[in-house]
Amino acid sequence: MLEKINETTEFLRAKGFLSPDAGIILGTGLGGLTARISNSIEVDYCEIPNFPVSTVEGHEGKLIYGEFGRKKIVAMKGRFHYYEGYGSEQISFPVRVLKYLGIKCLFVSNASGGVNPDYEIGDIMIIRDHIHLLPNPLIGPNDDRIGPRFPDMGEAYDKYMINKAILIARKHGIRVHEGVYLSTSGPTFETPAEYKYFRTIGADAVGMSTTPEVIVARHMGLPCFAVSVITDLGVEGKIKYTTHEIVQQEAAKTEARMTTIMTELIESI
Repeated sequence: MLEKINETTEFLRAKGFLSPDAGIILGTGLGGLTARISNSIEVDYCEIPNFPVSTVEGHEGKLIYGEFGRKKIVAMKGRFHYYEGYGSEQISFPVRVLKYLGIKCLFVSNASGGVNPDYEIGDIMIIRDHIHLLPNPLIGPNDDRIGPRFPDMGEAYDKYMINKAILIARKHGIRVHEGVYLSTSGPTFETPAEYKYFRTIGADAVGMSTTPEVIVARHMGLPCFAVSVITDLGVEGKIKYTTHEIVQQEAAKTEARMTTIMTELIESI
């Protein structure tokens, strides 16, 4: 794997992706944050050696490097999912490349369904922990040069960045929650019984991404911060017919508030 990481990293460095401070993975309907990146360099995923190709509407499939506030970042405008037919190792491979490019921390966003009855559509949930129900991306031989065989996940999401984000949200009057994110394979949205089960086992929101990327980031020692935009509800009495288009639309409505938090947080690192 290290050979592939190095090959991809060298390709991107040759394109001008030099010494980024942070990496950002943008989920469904949340790619507009990249409009704030100045002096940018864009490369389509299909041009990058060893990268998968995004096949989902709302995921443009571009890697973007540039200045974001006072920092240099690499942003993934679109991510990869297990339901697209990729293995967990492929889904999380770009995170390894971002680490080897030089990022110091990883920021992740997603659109998800709220199962906490206190949540409303349009809310932002800062992820403080997760429940991973996908195949683990670390299954298979471990390369000790990349990370340990058994990485600790006691603090998957960085407490300092969580507390900082809460202060930023309060300053701007943005309603946020802290909660537990649960990942499933998709691509089906959940049944009412599944929503109830996920709430019972401790989830506040459910989605189809994020946890493989965070596991791999922690395997390599990268601090992580992640947010979910609540685009639909899996709460008894509030469940409505949901489509991918509705999820995209609701995520786009919340994007400006999420971007405010992310921008100030990244500038503070």
